[in-house]
Amino acid sequence: MAELILKESTWQFLKDPLFDKQSADATIRHLLKAEYLRNLRLYRRADRNLSQKYGMTFDEFISSQTAQQKGYTWAVETDAMDWEIAVSGIKTVERKLKELQEDRV
Repeated sequence: MAELILKESTWQFLKDPLFDKQSADATIRHLLKAEYLRNLRLYRRADRNLSQKYGMTFDEFISSQTAQQKGYTWAVETDAMDWEIAVSGIKTVERKLKELQEDRV
């Protein structure tokens, strides 16, 4: 078992009534899940906005070489990078949420 060292002030936050007498492990898992879900919403919003902007999915954007067709402008290249981060982030966060769920004992 790993040893966890927390500041006293951090420990007091974990004992906040908001967490309804959960164990520290359950509270930390709750916080991790909340942060993963927050990031997932941000990534999905970016994916949705860029899909609407270009009228296609990220895979279609890449396969149709849209950036090349638009002359590799700064705006399109920036969108492509942001979109790739969002799509990759969605996959990573979904995997992490699944691992977090499966690891419950």
